Amino acid sequence: MLKASLAALVGLFVLLGVFVGVVYATTEVPDPGSVQNAQTTVVYYADGTTEMARLGAENRTNVSLEEVSEPARQAILAAENRNFYNDPGISATGIVRAAWNNLTGGSTQGGSTITQQYVKNAFLTADQTFSRKFQELFLAIKLDNQYSKDEILENYLNTIYFGRGAYGIEAAANTFFGVPASELTAEQGAVLAVLVRSPSTYDPEANPEGAQDRWELVLDAMVEEGWMEPAARESAAYPPVLPKTGSSLGIPAGPEGLVVQRAIGELEAKGYTEQQIRAGGLRITTTVDKAAQDAAIAAVTDVTAGEPENLREALVAIDPTTGAVRAYYGGPSGTGNDYAQAQRQPGSSMKPYVLATALEQGISVTSRRDGSSPQEFPDREAPVRNSGGVSCGACTLVEAMTRSLNTTFYGLAYEVGPQNVRETALAATDLPETWAGGPLEGNTTLANADGDTGSAIGIGEYEMRPIDQAHGFATFAAGGVERDPYFVARVTDTEGAVLLEYGGDPGEQVMSADIANDVTYALEGVAGYSKRSLSGGREVASKTGTQGLNSEDNSDAWMVGYTPSLSTAVWMGTDGREPIVNSDGAIVYGSGLPGAIWQRFMDTALEGTPEEDLPNRPVIRGDKGDRGVPAPAPVTTQAPAPTTTEAPEPVETEAPEPVETEAPAPTTTQPPAPSSSPPVSPPTVEPEGPDADEQPGSPGPEPPANGAPPVDPQQQGG
Repeated sequence: MLKASLAALVGLFVLLGVFVGVVYATTEVPDPGSVQNAQTTVVYYADGTTEMARLGAENRTNVSLEEVSEPARQAILAAENRNFYNDPGISATGIVRAAWNNLTGGSTQGGSTITQQYVKNAFLTADQTFSRKFQELFLAIKLDNQYSKDEILENYLNTIYFGRGAYGIEAAANTFFGVPASELTAEQGAVLAVLVRSPSTYDPEANPEGAQDRWELVLDAMVEEGWMEPAARESAAYPPVLPKTGSSLGIPAGPEGLVVQRAIGELEAKGYTEQQIRAGGLRITTTVDKAAQDAAIAAVTDVTAGEPENLREALVAIDPTTGAVRAYYGGPSGTGNDYAQAQRQPGSSMKPYVLATALEQGISVTSRRDGSSPQEFPDREAPVRNSGGVSCGACTLVEAMTRSLNTTFYGLAYEVGPQNVRETALAATDLPETWAGGPLEGNTTLANADGDTGSAIGIGEYEMRPIDQAHGFATFAAGGVERDPYFVARVTDTEGAVLLEYGGDPGEQVMSADIANDVTYALEGVAGYSKRSLSGGREVASKTGTQGLNSEDNSDAWMVGYTPSLSTAVWMGTDGREPIVNSDGAIVYGSGLPGAIWQRFMDTALEGTPEEDLPNRPVIRGDKGDRGVPAPAPVTTQAPAPTTTEAPEPVETEAPEPVETEAPAPTTTQPPAPSSSPPVSPPTVEPEGPDADEQPGSPGPEPPANGAPPVDPQQQGG
């Protein structure tokens, strides 16, 4: 038995040896001269063939090893692989650790030699698996046998990404110190050595303390290896580093550059390193549709032509069925501010979340609430007013949504509980309870500076981003299924091997389909009411929003809306919450310039696609009864004016002057059906001014959201 076991064990080792020999013999080492082109990462639009950007080709100069100063070479070795000139090209402990971590589910990173790093960065994919580590092992051994240590180090130094768009040590020396690599000192070389592991984390301008701490360790290692005299180490001072320049790092200068930055950020969140992304030869296919992106840029450019230069815009369009971002405009500069990520007060575009909360509590859209103006509420000192003095003593919630009555939705938020409205909005947008990182670190989401949420959430006092509103409205469009937005659909290597494929978020049902149905039903009349109907009468659910700055001016204006296949949010404001006015000096409202951008984009992006039906009746019939309203009375409106089926020219998009807000001559319509009657289509009514509720109001006492200026509910218009 023992002999048989020994024979079997010997046989196993023989087979293993044969296997290793075959794998070693068949392993091909690519020509190092092909590495530079292979390292260029290409970013594509959603079709996978139209290029959006090329990363890794703009700042690279190869040099021989003799053209790199000896102290700089030694600093790199001290930081990454002190035994480089004596090891066999691999780290046995690193391979064992990788195997163990692979079996136990731990990380496969760590313990690589410079030869292994070079192989991984130059020849292999970013896939962190044991099979890749196994391939890395054989390539490293064979490379070490076929090339000298100096040749390997030279190629390694020419392929490292050091940050700031610098690929290779020659470009890095010029970028950080303004000298060639041949003139680098030990101190300067140590700065670059620190950057190898994580260029953005240890950039001296971004993280001076962390960069200097690791710099000290590199110099200590150089002393230990005899590459630096202790006296020189004692007197060493951290060298001055050049400030960052306007290098685009291969990111497009136009609006698409912000898409590239979002895609890079998404991959970094999935564990891809800067080296892999910027110098790893990846082929990244985004979700952004070229035609839709062109439509977004054209809509913003055309509508704002000739408008004041201080106006800023953002547009985000999301596919509600997957979460894929189809168009993204965060500003004209791909390396400037991203306004699609800016925290701004959404005004009346928050009202759908109040309605969804009410529906959850059994209040139907045919319920009536007091929409008279002004009204006083127990949680606020100043009265709440509807813009322009609009008043409705007993409007259904559908009518109140269409006419964007502040008093109705402030009161409804108070009735259902502002914290409950907040939870509805957080669920629909998947926003965190508190912000992590950035300028809002630790701040409570959808709350004021003290972390409290009041009834003013119903009219948009607490900040959201344009991408959040496109996301939240996409949840309504998807029948209450929330799907996180994403930018990267597919990643391959230069050979076409798939490293990542993502078809979208399967989603989570965060509100019932009935609630989403009825919210959509209630939003169907808004586009026509705001004179922003889509071409050909295409059905669409939407909501305007305007945020008042003071008793005279507005600071933010929104238009958000969706079909089942596309949810789009448009925001307009300024860099510093200044008054927003158009080229005629008139106040900008949500239905004005933002509405024109939204309308033009939606018409273009949806052109030629099948028309999709929206709900023609509500399904939630339960009700808590009418609250604090007088007996129903007929609502007086004007007959609806015809709307054009084409997006208006920019000069035709301005809202009327506030002086035109007097109620028109009344014409009697049928009274709204009570909740027990068969449901009917949302009523279409004519605005009684710029947007019916979009009039600035007097300042009120409630604390602002996260440091925003104090506002009063009547300022948050539709």
